Amino acid sequence: MDNPIDEYWKLCLQRTQKALEANNFDVYVADNKNLAKKIAYETIIPAIAPQTISWGGSITFVGTRLYEALKNDPRYTVLDTYDKSLSPEQSLERRRESLFVDLFITGTNAITETGQLVNLDMIGNRIAALTFGPKTVLLLVGRNKIVPDQEAAVKRIKNYAAPVNVMRLDKKSPCGKTGRCENCSSPDRICNTWTITEKSFPKKRVKIILINEDMGF
Repeated sequence: MDNPIDEYWKLCLQRTQKALEANNFDVYVADNKNLAKKIAYETIIPAIAPQTISWGGSITFVGTRLYEALKNDPRYTVLDTYDKSLSPEQSLERRRESLFVDLFITGTNAITETGQLVNLDMIGNRIAALTFGPKTVLLLVGRNKIVPDQEAAVKRIKNYAAPVNVMRLDKKSPCGKTGRCENCSSPDRICNTWTITEKSFPKKRVKIILINEDMGF
């Protein structure tokens, strides 16, 4: 076989897509981040025809350049929760408002090959939107987020995703120094609320684009 790594990821993504679809998620597979943006911007979003759009923190979302495409698109009313001109109070209020939009876009911390989403949040706006509020949720997910099961998802989040995000955000939690969860009580702790999403309800409310590239943390 000329490209065993390519074949491995093709099979992994197909297996994960099938499991997610069995759990009522609406799932697409993109060969790269450019195609992920194309699927979202030209297929999924026009079909939804949202009037209002917002998003939660996601390096993958920004990395696909979908954020750049949407934030100034005159067809949509955008609540930009990334707007750095907002005061902390205004930023928090915008996150609250984002729970009422037609379309909410974000990522996930981990996705299991058995078809569940596992997430851990500091404030909770991202997982709140995933659970209830926005009419439709779109997740952009790099292949590196795929894990075998929920136990592996928790380990991935505690000992990789959380420490890396603490470093990225310049938080003072101890995992930023040790590179692993210390079960801390730091005021800067970003690990406060877990969610496990077993199925999409209503069916296809949560849409997922699996990207055949390593993206995000």
